[in-house]
Amino acid sequence: MAALEEAFAKYGLPEIVNTDQGSQFTSTVFTDAVLSRGIALSMDGKGSWRDNVFIERLWRSVKYEEIYLKAYESVGQARKSIANYLTWYNQQRPHSSLSGKTPDEAYFAMLPAMKTAA
Repeated sequence: MAALEEAFAKYGLPEIVNTDQGSQFTSTVFTDAVLSRGIALSMDGKGSWRDNVFIERLWRSVKYEEIYLKAYESVGQARKSIANYLTWYNQQRPHSSLSGKTPDEAYFAMLPAMKTAA
């Protein structure tokens, strides 16, 4: 709940919150915190592995290309180093699944198309 409240305070209210069906997300406290703000709540069905495949790939990359290779001296150093890695991953690292583009290039290239479709 603390993370949810922090995210709302820091980034504002989203249109939808998508979670899995873990007990922490199906609890009345969590669902009320989302729904009482007029936010739609979507829960992945049991066995919906496809919903998480992209984020799972990202975290695999973060772990194997950054975290497991380093011995951080402190939590602060870990945060800074992981933030630097994520900046590099999104802005400089070409991805074969994106035809050699970075995630930022692929995302920002489709924004004008998304606005016209809406």
